[in-house]
Amino acid sequence: MSALIRVESACISSCSLFLTAYNRTDEFGSAYDYCCYDGRCCFNLHATVERARELYNNMTQKEPLPERLEASFLTSAPDLRHCPKDTEPEVAFAGRSNAGKSSVLNSLTGNKRTAKVSKTPGRTQLLNFFELYRGGRLVDLPGYGYAKAGKSVQAQWQRAVNHYLSQRDNLVGLVLVTDIRHAGQSYDEELIDWARASELPMHVLLNKADKLSRSAQQKALFAFRAQHPDHLYLTAQCFSALKGVGKTELIAKIRAWLHTA
Repeated sequence: MSALIRVESACISSCSLFLTAYNRTDEFGSAYDYCCYDGRCCFNLHATVERARELYNNMTQKEPLPERLEASFLTSAPDLRHCPKDTEPEVAFAGRSNAGKSSVLNSLTGNKRTAKVSKTPGRTQLLNFFELYRGGRLVDLPGYGYAKAGKSVQAQWQRAVNHYLSQRDNLVGLVLVTDIRHAGQSYDEELIDWARASELPMHVLLNKADKLSRSAQQKALFAFRAQHPDHLYLTAQCFSALKGVGKTELIAKIRAWLHTA
C-alpha cells in the first residue's frame, strides 16, 4: 500500500489541482512525492500546474474511465473472522442506514441488484463483499443510526464494522455516504475523526444532491470542507445516485485507491 505523506500548506496552495498526496517509487527505485488530481493522475508535487494538467490529459487520453465498475457478489461475513482472505485491496462503504449507501453502490456498478435497496433502511446486516473484474473489492458495511433492529443486534453490527475498519490490513480507502441535507451528524464526524487518526484515506459523498439546487449543492460542499480544513486524508464531493451526478469522479477515486495499493 502506498504510504500517504504530509504536505506543506504552501505546496497545497501553489497547486490548484491538489487532492491527495502519495509516496511512490518509480521503476528505477527512486522515490518521488506525487499529488493526485481527480483521483487518477499522479504528478510531481513540485511541478507546475500546467505540467500537471498536461500529464493528467495524457493519462485520460490513454486510459478512459469506465462508465461503471463491473462487479460480482463474492460473499457475506458476520464478522472479521469470516471475511475472505485479505489478498485484494478493498474500498469500504459506510454511512447511516437512510443515506442511500446501497443506491450508491448500485449506481457505481450499473446493476440495481448489486446491493439490496429496501424501503426500510437498515437491511444490510452483514459485511458484503463484491469482486471487481479489474481487480480489488468493494465492501458494503452495515448502516448505522436508523435501522429498525434491537439494540443488541445493532451493537453486534457495530462491533463487526469496528473490527473490520481497525484490523483489515488490505483496506485502502473508505467512502462515507451522507445525505447532503444532513451532513456532519455525530457518528459521521466520529468516523471522520477516526479516519484522520488512522491515516486512512476517506472520501465523503454528499449524496441526494438532486434534492438541492446547484448553488445549494456547492454551498453545502464548501461548508463541509470548511469544517475539516486540516484533514489531509479527506476529500468530498456532491453525488446523486438517482441522477448519476458525480459518478465519474467517484469511479476515478476508487480506481486510484485500488491501483496504488
